[in-house]
Amino acid sequence: MKQYILALDQGTTSSRAIAFDKAGNIRALSQKEYTQHYPYPGWVEHDPKEIFSSQYSVMTEVLTQLSDEEEIAAIGITNQRETTILWDKATGEPLYAAICWQCRRTAEQIEALKDEDPELCDYIRKTTGLLPDPYFSASKIAWILEHVEGAREKAEKGEVLFGTVDTWLIWNLTKGRVHVTDYTNASRTMLFDIHNLCWDERILSYFGIPAGILPKVCPSSQIYGYADLGILGNNIPIAGAAGDQQAALFGQCAYEKGDAKNTYGTGCFLLMNTGKEAVLSKNGLLTTIAATAEGQGKDIDGVEYALEGSVFIGGAAVQWLRDKLRIIEKASDTQAICEQTEHAGGVYLVPAFSGLGAPYWNPMARGMLVGMTGGTTREQIIRATLESIAYQVGDVLSAMQEDAQVPIRSLKVDGGASANDFLMQLQSDLLGADVRRPKCIETTALGAAYLAGLAVGYWKDKEEIRENWQLEREFSPAIEEKARVMMIKGWKRAVSAALAWAKE
Repeated sequence: MKQYILALDQGTTSSRAIAFDKAGNIRALSQKEYTQHYPYPGWVEHDPKEIFSSQYSVMTEVLTQLSDEEEIAAIGITNQRETTILWDKATGEPLYAAICWQCRRTAEQIEALKDEDPELCDYIRKTTGLLPDPYFSASKIAWILEHVEGAREKAEKGEVLFGTVDTWLIWNLTKGRVHVTDYTNASRTMLFDIHNLCWDERILSYFGIPAGILPKVCPSSQIYGYADLGILGNNIPIAGAAGDQQAALFGQCAYEKGDAKNTYGTGCFLLMNTGKEAVLSKNGLLTTIAATAEGQGKDIDGVEYALEGSVFIGGAAVQWLRDKLRIIEKASDTQAICEQTEHAGGVYLVPAFSGLGAPYWNPMARGMLVGMTGGTTREQIIRATLESIAYQVGDVLSAMQEDAQVPIRSLKVDGGASANDFLMQLQSDLLGADVRRPKCIETTALGAAYLAGLAVGYWKDKEEIRENWQLEREFSPAIEEKARVMMIKGWKRAVSAALAWAKE
């Protein structure tokens, strides 16, 4: 038995590679940030070549740390999801930048769709589980086809390929031999019928997208192909793929109906397993396909679903403090600053830098910093920024409980910002529920590793994996109900201000 599973975790701001052992312990890790491009207000882009080169760099660094790639049993991939890449099938050259999931350039097109064809919007919602929004891949693909010279003509001739980031990585790792995605990533494009497991012809027709550019859609746990001999020095099976949030749900061992987790990354993403039932939200949440293990998900009988609430700006708000306002040196500084700052002084930040996600879904909303006085301090602004993350998660959890009709008494958490004790205690206070942080908070990468490992027999089944989950710390509510209600009331007022701005 080979010793490790290698997880490639391609995120919004960095690429990481992590080697896990059979107990789910991290044995080697490498991370590299890459460039964020903001060519116009509301636009967010990445360089597809830099995405792959940064991922390749950290992958080789991990293999160097392990000293022997022969010990890698399989590769699992997890990725930022809706980010859209089109490339030339023959040369592998990208047609345009990778349009990030945060990008709002197609907001007017989506608003026009809502105004002109409400019936199609309802069809999209019922078929894909998603609300029409520029967040998803469909309108991004259409934008590239319309605005890049020659793109549509090449696409119609079958000379162009589309992929989310998982597809791009697999295609490059296999030297162009494999063009696939998995059900979880496909379900985030706004083009995929999550009930019949196929690309939807009506939606493709509306957006003018040729079906020939789309990848084959597969379960999240199976061998898709092998990393090319010239790249890794060994034919290692690529055996797992899932969008980052579904991978985290799997990595948290949330295998039962009603199990929930929240990932604190660039954004925040709260998912609840709904089992075989695709619950259609009445409160602005999304219905999505959950990652399933080998032996499941090959047909509709094996597919499982989840409810999801997406917060566009979570940890990215802290990055904004560091890189744009330059009032902190590093993200980890915020814990001590907030713990030493008694309150935010009535200041609220609504970080709608890319519009507002669930449960509001307003792409035109913009960030608001409200409640300031001449006495407002740097520390209070920092605290208000951390509080904004917890408030947004609270909004989503309230909507989720109403949809599922199941009270959530505890929430599993993961992602980089979950290491912040101040934020986790505040989250528990605002939710009125326990927050449970595992020893390994890298559950996004761990979920990808589990999916790959199951496909090659590294782990026997989900029960064996479940034994790996260990609690590191539990946070319980520590404020009075009256104080919680008043804090949330102030937050709602601040959100109203951001939504009022969007009306202009």
